[in-house]
Amino acid sequence: MAEVARVWPDPLDGDELTLQTRFLDFLRATAVRKVTGLTREQAAATPLPSSPRTSALGVLKHLTAVERWWLVIEAGGAAEPSRWAGSPDPSWDLTPEDDVAGVIAAYRAEWDRAAAALAGLAPEERTRRSGDFTVRWVLAHVVQETARHVGHLDALRELADGSVGE
Repeated sequence: MAEVARVWPDPLDGDELTLQTRFLDFLRATAVRKVTGLTREQAAATPLPSSPRTSALGVLKHLTAVERWWLVIEAGGAAEPSRWAGSPDPSWDLTPEDDVAGVIAAYRAEWDRAAAALAGLAPEERTRRSGDFTVRWVLAHVVQETARHVGHLDALRELADGSVGE
């Protein structure tokens, strides 16, 4: 599995979407690093008593669903299937086929879909699916959602094998 480049955004980047996208790329790479090197058993473990569905693989599957819905479908207007179908949110659920490499590959493939969906859009434009949001709002939402879940991955990784840090 190829390593994901993790680059801190340049503090002098002036373009809003470039800066937000670079922060998202940094967070994506951090999320992948938190899961890379775990066994399937470690990555599928749900050690948080108050969140019995939360596993490292589940977090990545959920982040894949977040990007699909908000960036690809809502912002870009693509006719892709949502990964959120039902309640409770099934994007957290693991199948026996889910392994570390496969879940990471699916997450990384969604980044390419998201980039294609956002290509040519300006921050102030309305989203192409509903028009209820600006591209600016959607991208900011995905950045905060990813950052929040990277925090979960910090705790899950530490509980899995004691690793700490970014």
